[in-house]
Amino acid sequence: MRWFLPAVIVLFLSGCANQSYVVLLPNDDGTIGKVFVTGNKGTTLLEKNQDGVLIDSPAGQSFIVSKDKITKDFGIALAATPEKPLVFLLYFETGGTKLTSESRADIPRIMAEINRRPAPDFSIIGHTDTVGSDDDNVALGLKRARFVAELFDGAKIARDRINVASHGEKNLLIPTRDNTPEPRNRRVEASVR
Repeated sequence: MRWFLPAVIVLFLSGCANQSYVVLLPNDDGTIGKVFVTGNKGTTLLEKNQDGVLIDSPAGQSFIVSKDKITKDFGIALAATPEKPLVFLLYFETGGTKLTSESRADIPRIMAEINRRPAPDFSIIGHTDTVGSDDDNVALGLKRARFVAELFDGAKIARDRINVASHGEKNLLIPTRDNTPEPRNRRVEASVR
């Protein structure tokens, strides 16, 4: 499972109706999206970092919102924004549930990330390459996901906050033809939220 963030972050300030505004902020990767804000007096396009518009202003009347004002008006909301999920890819030897040595070395990092978060969720999805039947690969993907879940029995997380699933040979990381032994497809995607 992949988690995608919205391309645009839009913030609203509640208060007096004539002071409510929308401001456009960059994505985590620094890119800037676009957003149309429509009010009683028309529509304004925001497409630059820190572009803002009063909700009740005439169309096209945008302004730049200072970082200080954003911090003052939205600092508490921004600080309360949940942490982004971290996705770890754990790879397996062919045909079973034996992790590669590189992936075994990642287990302490994943454990630390789970234990560091105040209320973690843990999603574990097993995958296979295309060698074997679809049904066998779904079963193998599930075995891999359950194996990984057992590695975290000592983590600070409730069992009902762990989701285990299998995609088998669906959702290949590296697209291949049937019966292709691709090591990067023999994986578990472990997402900590």
